[in-house]
Amino acid sequence: MISPEQFDKWRVVPRILIAAYGYMCFKITIWYMSMPDPSAEQTAFVSVVWGASAAWFNFYVNSGNKKG
Repeated sequence: MISPEQFDKWRVVPRILIAAYGYMCFKITIWYMSMPDPSAEQTAFVSVVWGASAAWFNFYVNSGNKKG
């Protein structure tokens, strides 16, 4: 049986969330690149999703244990 402390040390939930966001960014990129003539709104949508990926990565990096 895995203890809660060990589960927390492995950072399972943040890793799942960052992987899911990465997959979403990948799918949005494929969708956007497959369009022959994307509109300004579609371009803005992709820019916002990819811009938010920096914030998600920052949350992931800073979510570790603060012991030190």
